[in-house]
Amino acid sequence: MMRESDAIRFVEWVRGAAPYVHAFRGKTFVLGFGGEVAEGDLLEKLCYDCNLLAAMGVRLVLVHGTRPQIEEELARRKLPSRLHEGVRVTDADALECVKAAVGSTRIEVEARLSQGLPNTPMAGAHMRVTGGNFITAKPIGVVDGIDYQYTGAVRKVIADEIAADLDQQNVVLISPLGVSPSGEIFNLAMEEVAEQVAIALKAEKLIYLSDAPGLLDEQGRLIETITADEAERMFRDGRGLTEDLHLFLPRAIRSVRSGVNRAHLLDRDKDGGLLLEFFTRQGVGTMVSKESLARFREATIEDVGALLSIIAPLEADGTLVRRSRELIEMEITRFSVVEHDGVMVGCAALYPFSEERAAEMACLAVTQQFRRSGLGERLMQHIEARARNAGLERLFVLTTRTEHWFRERGFREVSPDQLPQEKRELYNFQRRSKVLMKLL
Repeated sequence: MMRESDAIRFVEWVRGAAPYVHAFRGKTFVLGFGGEVAEGDLLEKLCYDCNLLAAMGVRLVLVHGTRPQIEEELARRKLPSRLHEGVRVTDADALECVKAAVGSTRIEVEARLSQGLPNTPMAGAHMRVTGGNFITAKPIGVVDGIDYQYTGAVRKVIADEIAADLDQQNVVLISPLGVSPSGEIFNLAMEEVAEQVAIALKAEKLIYLSDAPGLLDEQGRLIETITADEAERMFRDGRGLTEDLHLFLPRAIRSVRSGVNRAHLLDRDKDGGLLLEFFTRQGVGTMVSKESLARFREATIEDVGALLSIIAPLEADGTLVRRSRELIEMEITRFSVVEHDGVMVGCAALYPFSEERAAEMACLAVTQQFRRSGLGERLMQHIEARARNAGLERLFVLTTRTEHWFRERGFREVSPDQLPQEKRELYNFQRRSKVLMKLL
């Protein structure tokens, strides 16, 4: 029998995931993964999660890689492995190894996706996996004096044909091979195929499974979201980029600049990483977007429920003074909110005292998952801008727990006597809040 605490957590998770289920139904996800994932236990669990995504209405395109399988085939045939600046030089013998590796890997992936055994996550599943000659290729040619021979690049993606298969609720599996108009076969890079397919389909998401949790900052902490410009600077600096990230990051940047809504870099070894990234608010990898995901706006009456859920934990521990729903509804025009990728994650209120050219900033709150993201400071700056635009000259806060946070951002402690008269008369001497003020 399930313990009550476990049952409550399960119900909360399902309810929390529901908005994402609605948001992603009918959207196209392109998932690129290397040959390291295309075998063994990693592939088994990936197929479980892909099955669940497809069952929830996500249109899935999978692009598999074959680098380790090609290396094994070359070794088996006692042929040399030739790479130049990380790109395989594919001669006629190597091309035969590529075709063998791609064929066996594709069959293995298709077989795993077609499972339906009882007592497994795919019980009752009827995933139809399709493919085709969707990729027209061209040769890379001679670069820096190196003839890459049968190593190619994507010339064209037949997006209409892929979309037609997706319309039939099929999962489309694409291998890293392409054919030229003259009938020649070319060995392609998985990461390029995934990028070009995502762009051609105007996909909601391009996802790469990599050898790292995502991008890390200088302190080794995961960067949960990053803009294309920020990611490009990081790539140029070369900071903390693994072999996979060095290949995948520029593709992720180009894709979001070319119309893909979001690109994600996830840890290939993270069990359930796809589900955790897309159906929890904080995610587990790095998301790349063209522009910042944070959006600041003024609150409306429809925001009351979400606003109350944000401030409730801080009211419970005494950081904020309790406010009733009725009071929030009456004062909703005082509030500004911040959304992250369409979900409200923070709020703050501005109470002006126009005659004394002062204002109170109150109810500054950010959800637990985003308290290290800088959104609290940006909310404060948003409120400061509102106050300046209203012709106010002083901004004050009353706090019992966060004095140092405000001090570090230019506020200084003053006596309650310096509060506007109306606020001074309402000052709670039992709560003994510190009064901090900032000149605008």
